[in-house]
Amino acid sequence: MMRLLPFLAVLAVLSLPPSPAPADARFARLSEPGVIAIMRHAHAPGTSDPDTFALDDCATQRNLDARGREQARRTGAAILAAGARVERVLTSQWCRCRETARLLDLGPVEDLAALNSFFEAPDRADRQTSDLRRVLSGLPRQETVMLVTHYVNIRALTGRSVTSGEVLLLEIRPGGTVFVIDRIMIGPHD
Repeated sequence: MMRLLPFLAVLAVLSLPPSPAPADARFARLSEPGVIAIMRHAHAPGTSDPDTFALDDCATQRNLDARGREQARRTGAAILAAGARVERVLTSQWCRCRETARLLDLGPVEDLAALNSFFEAPDRADRQTSDLRRVLSGLPRQETVMLVTHYVNIRALTGRSVTSGEVLLLEIRPGGTVFVIDRIMIGPHD
């Protein structure tokens, strides 16, 4: 029984809902025409993926840990607390991005191959970034969209470095020009 008590205590903590995220008024800018959010997937320990990586098998990928799952939930809650309503959530097909997108709990999640990582295939960077710009410039200006992707994709699109779970608010200008208007970080614990 004594060995079971620490396990039950950990299980009780993991079962608790995430602590509420503070409302961040900057997320309200998502209501402005032409403003979208792009997020680097939440905390997933490590770098890159194992050599056994398979897109259709999460067990072969670097995945979110408990901190990352909490971070994704808190970020979604902060967006909603700011009064923003997201109509589309587009994500990379990597499991850590899909899980982040789902845990944001902002609406239906759709895969978008242009958001897939090219970390292991840098020769795809220009083509994929061009494809992503084309998608972004084709979005209706009134539509509120959240993108979940990887560091390399965000860096190629915006020229900015981001940490795990960080959100950039972007203005998509005519011709697909992307302008960073803000950056927001909701950590797993504030």
